[in-house]
Amino acid sequence: MFKVKDRMMHSEEIYPEVRVEEIFAEICRENSFWKIDEKSLGVETSRVFRAASIRKLHPFPQSVKLIEHCINVPKCIVSNGQRVFSELELRFLGLYDYFDFVIFSSDLGYKKPDLRLFMTALKRMGLELEPKCVISIGDSYENELIPARKLGMRSMHIEEAWKHFGLTD
Repeated sequence: MFKVKDRMMHSEEIYPEVRVEEIFAEICRENSFWKIDEKSLGVETSRVFRAASIRKLHPFPQSVKLIEHCINVPKCIVSNGQRVFSELELRFLGLYDYFDFVIFSSDLGYKKPDLRLFMTALKRMGLELEPKCVISIGDSYENELIPARKLGMRSMHIEEAWKHFGLTD
């Protein structure tokens, strides 16, 4: 945990992000007695760490229904997750292919609520000049709804979206 905090404190970013697999690779390198493939070991160690930290992983049924309801609408994920394990989890859950693309903060070095993540999504969708045509759905007002609104997108809390589309039980 110290290494993560140290990297974040020394970052020039307002909302810094790290690649957890690089942190684990560094720890493995510092503690190895023989030559290792630190990059591969860092990736595998971070995946084992994540697997040990989650017991039951499943999407909310209402969210799956929402995604399926919007099946013909372009969609992307802007995530503060670590690609090294979050992409695998999305694929395992069968959700990854529902989206046109996924942006992980760990790839960029900064995280939400940094507006650049949302601007990257708008550009990739070809809507940077028409943010009002995009609706951002999230579970955090500070990290997702407020930044989206600052850029001119519409935004809804996930539970609000479930109700709006009649998906609550």
